[in-house]
Amino acid sequence: MQRREFIKNTSLAVAGTALVPHFLHGQMNIQRYPLVISGGKAFIDGKWQTPYIGITADGRLKVSATELPADQYFDAAGLIVSPGFIDILADNSANPKRTYQTFEKYKLTDGVTTPLQMHGGSHEVAAYYDYFEQQPHWTNYGVSTKVMSIRWRYNQLPERLRDVERCLDAGALGVSHSIEYQPTPYSELLEYARLAARYDRPLFLHLRYSSEEKELDGVDEAIRLAKDTGARVHLDHLHSTGGTFHMAAALEKIRAARRAGLEITTDVYPYSYWATYLHSERFAPGWREQYGLDYGDLTVVGTGEKLTASTFRQYRALKGVLVAVPPGTTPMEKTVDLALKEDFCMIGSDGGIEREQHANNHPRGAGAFATAIRHGLQIGIKLETILEKMTTLPRQLLRPNLENRGVLRNGAIADLTIFDPDTIDGAATVANPNQFSKGIETVILNGKIAYTQGHLKVQNGQAIRAKVKS
Repeated sequence: MQRREFIKNTSLAVAGTALVPHFLHGQMNIQRYPLVISGGKAFIDGKWQTPYIGITADGRLKVSATELPADQYFDAAGLIVSPGFIDILADNSANPKRTYQTFEKYKLTDGVTTPLQMHGGSHEVAAYYDYFEQQPHWTNYGVSTKVMSIRWRYNQLPERLRDVERCLDAGALGVSHSIEYQPTPYSELLEYARLAARYDRPLFLHLRYSSEEKELDGVDEAIRLAKDTGARVHLDHLHSTGGTFHMAAALEKIRAARRAGLEITTDVYPYSYWATYLHSERFAPGWREQYGLDYGDLTVVGTGEKLTASTFRQYRALKGVLVAVPPGTTPMEKTVDLALKEDFCMIGSDGGIEREQHANNHPRGAGAFATAIRHGLQIGIKLETILEKMTTLPRQLLRPNLENRGVLRNGAIADLTIFDPDTIDGAATVANPNQFSKGIETVILNGKIAYTQGHLKVQNGQAIRAKVKS
């Protein structure tokens, strides 16, 4: 059956006409699968294969070299079958109750089955999961502990630590802090890192400095935290903070730390420009000299409006206006491309789409993963290496809480992204970030088709919550 005919007439929720090979008729004791994917290429056990991939009634995988009996078959010839992409640095913390459906929609259509908010997250983790577990979801979801919000709430360190621990006890996937935006003494950071280590959760850091003179000091500080506490430390978007001007040196520092036994990882998003809110510390007085930019270099995301000195002051006072710097501000060949060649660097969007109309979000919120695949292939990185940065490395970093996701093996959860390697690419732009990625054929979430050929289907997302030791 051709893919278009399959999508038109069937879904995983209701099994249609059985299409069983003639040699299996009458063998009623053989397990049949609601869906079997055949003909697609998948990277399994270190090599490209063309397996039969069955999905059980409870949303688990069966990977076989021989044909599997099924109620329906999906012809994936010419396509890649991958574990669903995992976005460790998704971001939708401003008003998630109002925006989460839009946020998840544009993640799903970029092939992301599991966007995790590990940059910010929530300071009320128990309430977050209690609320969202009652809602329908286009994707899986999960959050870290948002230290910035906890520090705004409490003035004293013991109260802050108690709140961080309360979030970890409620299932937060890690501890996250942005020390460029909210400078914090090292002695305090040490306590957050110790908690992360004690709970065996990662510490995610947006580093302290983004200046040419001091950015490597931020990398050194993060490595020191890992050494002093034993925490596994993840450096958010290294090309934006920590390796903007000295990426090769930053990567060498990380390599040396890893050789010494420390677990340090990082991520990048595949764009040559960054975007952030005008009210943030990045645009404090002196920003033009620091970045070599001027007012007219800033573009309001979603409208394409170029700023002036007057509108800069006006929008900075409004709060929540996102602006992008020009393409090429962060030269790919000197930053992102170097990091992508490292086996400790993964893909993280650092974004999310919040509104359908007048979207004020970086295109990475809708297109980071398809763009990363296309860019990786263009610079000569093997497809399996790029996919590893979207699946294997995130599940290792978030262990053990993604144990059965991000992998093609028997019994794993059936989160799958099926895409065309020849056409996959991001479509989102600064002027119009709300665009579905190209080449994403079908996304299967927890065993059910959630998206296919430009159409959203079933909301079947589940909470990803840390396992709390008793």
